[in-house]
Amino acid sequence: MASSSSSPLITWSLNLLKLYLFFQFVLKAFNIRLHAIHDYGLVIHEFDPWFNYRATEYLDIHGLDKFFHWFDYMSWYPLGRPVGTTIYPGLQITSVAIKNFLEGYAKEGWRLSLNDVCCYVPAWFGAIASVLTGLLTLEVTSSLTSAVFATGIMGVVPAHLMRSIGGGYDNESIALTAMMLTFLFWVVSLRSTSMSVPFGVASGLAYVYMVAAWGGYVFVLNMVGVHAGALILFGRFSKKLHIAYSLFYVIGTYGAIQIPVVGWTPLKSLEQLGPCGVFLGMQVIAAAEYWIKAKNVEKGQRWPMRFKFYGGSFVLLLLVIACLPSGYFGPLSSRIRGLFVQHTRTGNPLVDSVAEHQPASPAAYYQYLNIMCNFAPIGFLMVLAGLNDQSGFLALYAMVTYFFSAKMVRLIILTGPIAAILGGYFLGYMADWSFDQLFSSDSDAAKNGEKEEDSKEAPSTPADKKKKAKQAASARKSSQKDTGLMPSEVSDLIQAATTKYKSVEGQFMRKIFAVGFFIMLMTYGREFVGYCDKMAVALSNPSIMFKAQLRNGQTIIIDDYREAYWWLRDNTPEDSRVMSWWDYGYQITGIANRTTIADGNTWNHEHIALLGRCLTSPEKEAHRVARHLADYVLIWAGGGGDDLAKSPHMARIANSVYRDVCPGDPTCRQFGFTDKYGTPTPMMEASLLYKLHGHNQKQGVTVDPNRFREVFTSKYGKVRIFKVLGVSEESKAWVADASNRDCDVEGGWFCRGVYPPALETVLSKKKDFAQLEDFNAKRDEADAEAYQKAYMENMRDPKKAAAEAAKASKAAKKNDPEKKKKKEQGPSKAELEEMRDQLSDHWEDSEVTTRMWELINAGETEEISEWIAEHPQVAYVRSSDGRGPMFWAFESKNEAVVKLLMSVGVKINDKDKDGKTPRDM
Repeated sequence: MASSSSSPLITWSLNLLKLYLFFQFVLKAFNIRLHAIHDYGLVIHEFDPWFNYRATEYLDIHGLDKFFHWFDYMSWYPLGRPVGTTIYPGLQITSVAIKNFLEGYAKEGWRLSLNDVCCYVPAWFGAIASVLTGLLTLEVTSSLTSAVFATGIMGVVPAHLMRSIGGGYDNESIALTAMMLTFLFWVVSLRSTSMSVPFGVASGLAYVYMVAAWGGYVFVLNMVGVHAGALILFGRFSKKLHIAYSLFYVIGTYGAIQIPVVGWTPLKSLEQLGPCGVFLGMQVIAAAEYWIKAKNVEKGQRWPMRFKFYGGSFVLLLLVIACLPSGYFGPLSSRIRGLFVQHTRTGNPLVDSVAEHQPASPAAYYQYLNIMCNFAPIGFLMVLAGLNDQSGFLALYAMVTYFFSAKMVRLIILTGPIAAILGGYFLGYMADWSFDQLFSSDSDAAKNGEKEEDSKEAPSTPADKKKKAKQAASARKSSQKDTGLMPSEVSDLIQAATTKYKSVEGQFMRKIFAVGFFIMLMTYGREFVGYCDKMAVALSNPSIMFKAQLRNGQTIIIDDYREAYWWLRDNTPEDSRVMSWWDYGYQITGIANRTTIADGNTWNHEHIALLGRCLTSPEKEAHRVARHLADYVLIWAGGGGDDLAKSPHMARIANSVYRDVCPGDPTCRQFGFTDKYGTPTPMMEASLLYKLHGHNQKQGVTVDPNRFREVFTSKYGKVRIFKVLGVSEESKAWVADASNRDCDVEGGWFCRGVYPPALETVLSKKKDFAQLEDFNAKRDEADAEAYQKAYMENMRDPKKAAAEAAKASKAAKKNDPEKKKKKEQGPSKAELEEMRDQLSDHWEDSEVTTRMWELINAGETEEISEWIAEHPQVAYVRSSDGRGPMFWAFESKNEAVVKLLMSVGVKINDKDKDGKTPRDM
């Protein structure tokens, strides 16, 4: 705020400037989220958003009642999914409400289709969340300048952008807005007793919206509960706190219970019982204080009376808990448990396979917060310097979010608002101070000068001097007593510094510093916004389509994924079932409108394990399962994070339920790559996934034409689809028969699908997976403990596990008579010529060409010989300049390698792009 000594004109001008900046920041918050829409159009992104959009369409067409009673048999085949009771419906309800509002009240040009509304929702709510962040900053700091800065930072900080980009139609896109609304109302409710009732109610209602929006509502509930509990522990219990928290908890919990996916978990889940305990404890404290006041208990007897209340209430609570049925309280989920373990693994290979569940690194913080990593800690210290009921919430919010985001990188999203508030608080304070130095009409030096002149005009008498000296000594002594350890020298130093600060020279230096601050603000502000713009562009790649460059520099859009889904939609029967890894299930049902085996809901660990077993099993064994579940198999290929890169996770998940997948090896190190050049282990090489991935692409890799037939490969090879041959029509018809479903009640809507009888042999081998903390689960304790122990040991020492797996893999190769015979015989002349013909025109720089060049130059003839014997095709690779192993062997004058290459048919008269042969080297 402007100094009280500033002129009214300056004050009004400054306030107008702040309002102008505020609206510009809000507009920027909206526009920065539209990069994806400008570049790719109104397209839904990623995986989860496609399910959200499909569910929104269903709600729009069928209404709320059918939406909550929707059992979807197109997902999680053959089990199906009760979508109405397993979805957070806030996003869908919000979008349909906006679409209906625009249709009913907006002008013709403002009406949007449901798809368009869903694409714009993240941008709209991203801007609203920025405004709410500014209002929360204003409430706590009472600084309009800090509020404006916080709004601007929240509008562009990548930690917020990461889940609120246009087209990124995910739950978090509205959840951050709901969270900030809840926090704002909660903090305002603590302003005074008169504010506790209306804003306590408002915070409870906002929390209900948060619950409907995202599973992260558990964080919001615990954050408010921790704050209320901390205030009690620090002796800040008051009537306003009691009213505000009681209203928040009662209204919020009652509303949360009405949401089907949540149900009674607020009163059963260990993750949510802490705030419940704070609520009950608060009622006991309030009752005790009321009793003490009503009975006019003497001061010395008040604490004994309180202890009686507390002790009796605790005993009563224990009795109530003892009367509850067994299994009433649920365990911590594996995701929550992962936030408290020291290692980086939870013990659940499905959770561990998701990259965003891994710990955050310092680089990740700087990537998503940038310079706020430097400014926010200063703001945090400023909050600590002026703690009260409201600002204490920010201090706790900062500590809690830092702790949890350090454990799970996904939770960096929660640091965006607090980083914006703390950074805005610091920048706002410094901006106000700097402005005050430059534009204050009455300087401190002038004031000091007037005081000095007044003292000269009225000289003190000896008695006055003696009195002042005595007062100064008394004040110094009092100051030392208050500070405890501050010696007089330090006090004198502070006094001298204060005098210097207020002097004419000090005033001049303050003006210089103020100018320097504004220059720094402009410089770093421009860099920060520029960085955020670049991050917004990077985060705006829809994943389902992306830009790439050809060798000639031409920019193209890779649209292989939608191309594959459209092919399924247009070229397969409507009742077709598509098997793929669970990542792509949402897109297949949302775009191709075809039935999938699993998707990103990941609610059934055992079912995903069956899917993983099928994909990682040998081709013949996999077909025995696939023919009863699917008509087509879709895989992602083309390198990068394709299915082959993910396949070790598939094997681990499969083994957690089917222990015969990787016997004695819970982390399945025997399924993967033997080196960084992509050489598969025998187990991977024999798997269905490897054969589908490399079918007619890698030398010697083909699928059995009697079991699978390739029917589609996308333009750039990113997606491949194979038709399952010999599909069991009997199993398909059995699953489609509604009488075979398992309904909760006769004639009800909640009817689970059942596996066809033909899979009983495979299913009989499974062990239901349950983490050790799940004390309600029935399982083989010895087996579960042994599995978890081995899993954790392998994760803690991956090198040892990998070495053991490599040893086993080598032994398997050695003992495989078919492999041994093939190695001894070597490829036939016809096979060698076929390899050469396929690779002669395929010139590109790759890890294989790089490795071959390194080995030849290092003279590692024996290793080259073993590599060629295992994979003969590597002898024919050519780099982008047209040169290959024979060129490099001549260049390094390695005669042994030349002879080796000639023995497998590599010619010495091949020409590179310049027309040179190996002899010219």
